[in-house]
Amino acid sequence: MAKSKIKIVIITGLSGAGKTEALKYFEDAGYYCIDNLPAHLLLNLIDYFSIEDRNIRNVAFAIDLRSGYFFDKIYKTLEELNKRKIEYRILFLEASKSVITKRYSLTRRKHPLVEDGNLTQGIEKEIEKMGRLREIADVVIDTSLLNSKELRIAITDRMMSDAEKSKLLQISINSFGYKYGVPESMDIVMDVRFLPNPFYNKELKELDGKDDKVINFVLCRDETKKFLNIFERLMDFLIPNYIAEGKSYLGIGIGCTGGRHRSVVISDKIYEYLKSKGYSIKIYHRDIGKKE
Repeated sequence: MAKSKIKIVIITGLSGAGKTEALKYFEDAGYYCIDNLPAHLLLNLIDYFSIEDRNIRNVAFAIDLRSGYFFDKIYKTLEELNKRKIEYRILFLEASKSVITKRYSLTRRKHPLVEDGNLTQGIEKEIEKMGRLREIADVVIDTSLLNSKELRIAITDRMMSDAEKSKLLQISINSFGYKYGVPESMDIVMDVRFLPNPFYNKELKELDGKDDKVINFVLCRDETKKFLNIFERLMDFLIPNYIAEGKSYLGIGIGCTGGRHRSVVISDKIYEYLKSKGYSIKIYHRDIGKKE
């Protein structure tokens, strides 16, 4: 079989260590995710996803002791993956026994290895049973002192490529005219009415921000160049921090008086800059067709 082009992540580890939270994060990052997968089905799913028209490139599977008897099939499955030269990474999550005990007491969920009510004994059995898988894991994260945000940061730093990091946040840039109101759902709104208005130039009045004459009029000014430099640096600072915080959508509104000239030009420049950084981004010119 041809080498799989799918990126495969196997999420495993101790019960109560944060596997569900990790799986949610991979889903936010665009992975096709399956929880509590019996290990022997992994190869079948990879074959299924590898078909070109499935259009699935990243998959994450949570495999752990919840699958009972089927869990022991994981090692044979991994051997087969290696024979077929299918690349994968194993993320192993763990936490201290005291932390896991506390988490179970808060959620009141049943531990997969507890039958007689002795949670401590069940945790110790799981640690022993998962020891071999922990040894071969590519990344081991101790979640004892991590909250959800910190776990996401750790996964991002140790498991995600730069391209994947840039896709974690969906960015929308919206140019608009203040005379028609500020668009809803904007996280950042920037007023560019400090720039000279092409509307008062007879040659430019009937044109819009897509016309080269208007673009040159707006961009040739020193204040525009300084603004763009400052705003781009601000985005360089903010966006990685939004991603680390777990924010999935960022709306940026750029407004001028009528939404036809300055805001269109500036929005296009910001779009070009962020696009060059590899971010997932769309742009809308809400009021470009309206006459002032």
